[in-house]
Amino acid sequence: MKKDLHPKNYRLVAFRDMSNGFTFVTRSTAPSKEKVKLEDGKEYPLIKLEISNTSHPFYTGKMKFVDSAGRVDKYYSKYKDHIEKKKKQ
Repeated sequence: MKKDLHPKNYRLVAFRDMSNGFTFVTRSTAPSKEKVKLEDGKEYPLIKLEISNTSHPFYTGKMKFVDSAGRVDKYYSKYKDHIEKKKKQ
């Protein structure tokens, strides 16, 4: 194993699932500009997640459509001419 491969600046960080608001605290070195105050009264750096184990269909057993960045709309606007051409044929 290489020496000094892993970072040494771990700290407690709050991760929030933006699809359902679930927040959990764990150790991380990930940078964050935002902070959040939790129920324990302490303030933690905040990292926002699009999906976590509390909202992922594999873990919840529920299939739901997650379009957090408007990807479907971007796809349709990009290929609008091609889709319309296909419909006319």
